[in-house]
Amino acid sequence: MSDKKRKLILSIVPTLLVFAVFWAGVYFFYAKGEHEFMLPKEAIERTKVKVAVTAGPHAIIMDKVKRLAYIEGVLVEVIEFNDFVTPNRALADGDVDANSMQHMPYLDEQIKARGYDFKVLGKTVLMPLGVYSKHHKSLAEIPQGAKISIPNDPTNGGRSLLLLAKLDLIKLKNDVDNPSVLDIVENKKNLQIIEIEAPQLPRSLEDVAAAVINTDWVVLADIDPKSAIAMEDKDSPYVNVIVVKSGKESDEKLQTLMKIYQSYEIKEFIKDKFKGAIIPGW
Repeated sequence: MSDKKRKLILSIVPTLLVFAVFWAGVYFFYAKGEHEFMLPKEAIERTKVKVAVTAGPHAIIMDKVKRLAYIEGVLVEVIEFNDFVTPNRALADGDVDANSMQHMPYLDEQIKARGYDFKVLGKTVLMPLGVYSKHHKSLAEIPQGAKISIPNDPTNGGRSLLLLAKLDLIKLKNDVDNPSVLDIVENKKNLQIIEIEAPQLPRSLEDVAAAVINTDWVVLADIDPKSAIAMEDKDSPYVNVIVVKSGKESDEKLQTLMKIYQSYEIKEFIKDKFKGAIIPGW
């Protein structure tokens, strides 16, 4: 190699190192959630989207969406909640721009009960409902008079009862779309159905024969979804959705968010991360 070429290479290397260190710093601060300091306040407000999620899978997936959205020029702020009610209230109050934490039947019930003016931006994932137990390895082992805990919100409670009916543990009134415990017409094992707040269901497993739990709370509690002794069919209608306030459906930032969520990269991320326990719903 000639001296001229060697000098040229030596002059380029420091420049390349500077660029490498700069972009490594950009990635580090972004990954730590501190990337906004690099942008003017006006630019942040123009490109920022606040998304409410429940802790667990919804938050994990949205964090991946956030990283891909940054490349598209959209700054996603992920705000975690530990219940199903507050994210809708936050959306209605304008504290967030969208939420990702609920399926259509629950959304319909919330709109009916609370008068929310919401629209669905698009589908996200299906989290099959499962029956879990720390004391029994099959449904057949569940004894007479056993306690079964289910979610206490009307939609997921009804969904749980429909699953228990499909498993022949109880029978329900005919033609009831969203049943309550009052709609149980046959209970051969005299099971005690105990209604508990959804996030508390994993903790109830020590005290009950079995619990019907949403997959997001199962994952959050470090329970293997494949340990369920029974599982909802994968053709369930309870696909989750991203929700926005009416009139915001065409917002460019939100459309970008939805496009990224339903991308091939996110689909593969979900499959790899959750090993089939959570299913892309689009």
